[in-house]
Formats: sequence, structure tokens, C-alpha cells
Amino acid sequence: MLTIGSTYHRVYPRQLIPAACVAWLLALAGVARASDLMVAGAGDGHGVGMSQEGALGYAEHGWTDTAILAHYYAGTAIGQAPAGARVRVLLAGKVHRIALESYVRGVISAEVPSSWPLAALEAQAIASRTYALTAHAGGTKFDVYADTRSQVYRGAAAETPQTDTAAAATAGQVVTYEGRPAVTYFFASSGGRTESVENGFPGAEPEPWLRGTLDPYDRGPLHRWKLTISFTSAAARLHGLVRGSFRGIEVRKRGFSPRILSAYVLGSRGRTAVSGAELAARLGLYGTWAYFSVRDGQTVRPEPDRSDPSPNPSATSPGQPTVSPSPPGATAGGPQGGAQGPASSESSPTGGAAAG
Repeated sequence: MLTIGSTYHRVYPRQLIPAACVAWLLALAGVARASDLMVAGAGDGHGVGMSQEGALGYAEHGWTDTAILAHYYAGTAIGQAPAGARVRVLLAGKVHRIALESYVRGVISAEVPSSWPLAALEAQAIASRTYALTAHAGGTKFDVYADTRSQVYRGAAAETPQTDTAAAATAGQVVTYEGRPAVTYFFASSGGRTESVENGFPGAEPEPWLRGTLDPYDRGPLHRWKLTISFTSAAARLHGLVRGSFRGIEVRKRGFSPRILSAYVLGSRGRTAVSGAELAARLGLYGTWAYFSVRDGQTVRPEPDRSDPSPNPSATSPGQPTVSPSPPGATAGGPQGGAQGPASSESSPTGGAAAG
């Protein structure tokens, strides 16, 4: 029996053998051609609420903290936290009751670099303060975790002159919707669009201030990204979802951003439905805004994508956003409508915010 191992190309240089012969020899040997799953994606995180890298971009373009927040949390206003409010933080296995303003000072630089413009730090301060009051990660036991499951809290070690200034300038301020504090989810990078909460968190109820919106100033290091995963590795990561031999991914539905809402894992013996969130978690993606291709030898083919076309064709695949809004008060108008190291955590509905 003819046996062809991994050194096949060294014995028979590929450029001297027609592709049809290569396929025939591999089939004769019972060896499948090595394939890779190629992923082109955008953004870092769940995509719901405020993009930290996007907030940085708006601040650099002259937007104030309140304008930034109004862009990401549509229809909201700025209100005041209850006097003497305290936050119950689960820290090292114990619940600590910390004064709200002290807590905020210990969060800001743990979430974004203290070198960022003041408006971005102030927006983070208000979002973090509001999130602490609305998260209820531990139900009646505690409010927030001290890590990326909620938002990172490092206490006095995180305090810097710049972030203390941002906290003081916004003392007591929270984001409100119809007079009540609004849950202010945030994450690292949008890729150019945020996502509606019911799409970003399956099972969540729609909220008017958490709608997907364009985010043209997001330009973080993971604004656009690419990954290559071998079929062997992908099959292992998708264990339990692959029927037979792994064949690829078929996207079924996308959200506004257009992050994946549902897909099929394709196998030689059938297909298995999977949510975009589980797919991204299993494959180790930075987020659910992703497009798949298969590389088989020198050939690359896009995977089937049955999702509805995006309302903005320029944003259906990783590319450059087309909207460049002006700061409030400029001729072109103010914040765009819609709702919706480090910049690494992301607030989430259960108090869990897995970074990246």
C-alpha cells in the first residue's frame, strides 16, 4: 500500500505534480488534504453599549463625555446617584462595601489607559459608576465582581492624577433613562458598529438605549483582525458539535453590526446549530463579528453565509466605516442616533464580562 506522510511535498515537489494527481494520491492513501479555517473579524468584545476604543476616538475628535455617552446609550440623560451610595464588591472571596466614588477611582485606569483624553476618562467614570449601581451580579449578596466578569477594580493601586480628576469632575453622575439608572454595558472595540442588546446577549430583552449604532471613530488594535485555525484544532474546539468529520461553518443570521447570531457547524454526517456567542467562545475569537473561509492547499473559498444583507453594504465585512460625524455644535450636527495596558474588560448582563 502506498503510504504518504507529512514529508510528501519534499519527495514530490508540488509544483511538478498537477493538482488532480495530488488529490488522487491523497485519496488513495486515505489521507485528507490539510485544511485551515480562516477567520476575518472586527472588534473585541460583545459589542453592546459603549466601545471604549470608540469613546477614545470621539474624545480625540472633540466630543464631551456627555455627548459620547448619549451616542452609545440613545435617549439617555445624566442624573445623580443616591447620596451615600456604596458598592458591594466581591474581592478575594469576601464582600466589601465600598463608597461609590472610592470604587470608581479604583476602576477607571483598570479599564482604560490613564493617558487617554479627559473626556474619554470621564465617560468611562460615568459608565462604570452607573454599571456598579445596576449590575447586581451576585443578586442579593453582592453587586459586582472585582474582575472582568463585571469591571476591573484595583483599589488605590489604580488611582492616578488623571483618573482622579475624571472621577471628581463627574462625581455622582450616572446615565439615566426615563429618570432611572440605565444598565451601561461597555466593551473594548466595536469594529465600526455596536450591537443591540437582544442580539449581543441571547435571551435579553430589547432596551431602547441599547440599540446598535455606527461607531466610525473606533480604531483599536483589534478593529480588524484575522485568525487561521487548522481543521484539526477547530474540530477539537468544537467537540460535541461536529457530526462526523469537521467541514466548516455556515452562518445563518447576523445582527445589525453584523455580528453572528446563529450558525451551523458543518460535518460529514450533518450539521449542528450553534449561537454566535458559543461559536466565538469555542474557537477563541475576539468577538462574533466574523467571516469564515476555508484554505485547502492553495485554494481559498468563502464558507456559506445565509444571513440577511446588512442595511449598510460597506459594513457587511470588515472594512472602513463610511460615517464621520462632527462634534456637537458643529455644522454637521451632534451625536449620531442609535443605541448603542488596557480597554480589556466588558460589562455584561450576568456580571460576567469575558475580555476578548
